[in-house]
Amino acid sequence: MRRLFPVTDETAAQASGARDGGTGGGGDAGAGGAPAAAGAAGAAGAGAAGAAGAGGTGAGAFADREWSLAELAAAYAYPEPGPGEPQPWLRGNMVSTLDGAAQHGGRSQPISCAADMRIFGTLRALADVVVVGAETVRQEGYRPARARAEFAAARAAAGQGPAPAVAVVTASLDLDFSLPLFTSPLVPTLILTGAAAAPDRVAAAEKAGATVVVAGEGMGIDPARAVHALAGLGHTRLLTEGGPRLLGQLIAAEVLDELCLTLSPMLTAGGAQRIAGGPQVTVPRRFELVSLLEEAGFLFGRYRRS
Repeated sequence: MRRLFPVTDETAAQASGARDGGTGGGGDAGAGGAPAAAGAAGAAGAGAAGAAGAGGTGAGAFADREWSLAELAAAYAYPEPGPGEPQPWLRGNMVSTLDGAAQHGGRSQPISCAADMRIFGTLRALADVVVVGAETVRQEGYRPARARAEFAAARAAAGQGPAPAVAVVTASLDLDFSLPLFTSPLVPTLILTGAAAAPDRVAAAEKAGATVVVAGEGMGIDPARAVHALAGLGHTRLLTEGGPRLLGQLIAAEVLDELCLTLSPMLTAGGAQRIAGGPQVTVPRRFELVSLLEEAGFLFGRYRRS
């Protein structure tokens, strides 16, 4: 993996060194390095990321290497909280093919790769809660988030539990409550629903051990209310993994702060969904590029709301 953006003085110097015959690869913290704390500054891992290729043509400037989990954690760290009460920060993590497909055969795995899954795991390890739509839970066979020894110290230092909670957004609560997501999570699974949800389904969810959070007046949720409800439970580092319908709702409600997007070098054609669905927003939302990584043709972009 190599960093393409931002180009720093150090990465530019590494690229120049590669042209002069140097390796340009930078130091490697090693796969066993301890991840940065969840709130650490994202720039902490930039210096070790390898040459960015800022005009460099030597082989070393473009050499791939596996980043340590510490570097990935630093590169994707949540923003440092400002003074006063911590504010929620909602990031999305999605993958798309070159022709805009968010899935193949109804699942995202066929258009992913090993590096994408390492980033996927890192983003989960940094989050307080993973927000996901009910259809994605059904299609992807969601399981509880697991504790990872590599991130245990960082999560403890940040005041987080051993693993993020999973919060399922559902109006109907049409879920199989016998699945491990509900029967054996490290942290109780949350159900985000509306006040008009069927009482028998709410009772079934609570009987299965889930915590039901009302975040809307009707059948469904109000996205802004859901974000604040999660923050009220102490979950301010929020991550959503979709699906497209949920991401579209979050975009329309203007509560998405950041998008981590993997661009897969694949073409699928067909009628697969885009990463976000639902009604079109009146004015396109502008996001700015924060960082761009590359490995084996896959691009890993991080964008923040302007």
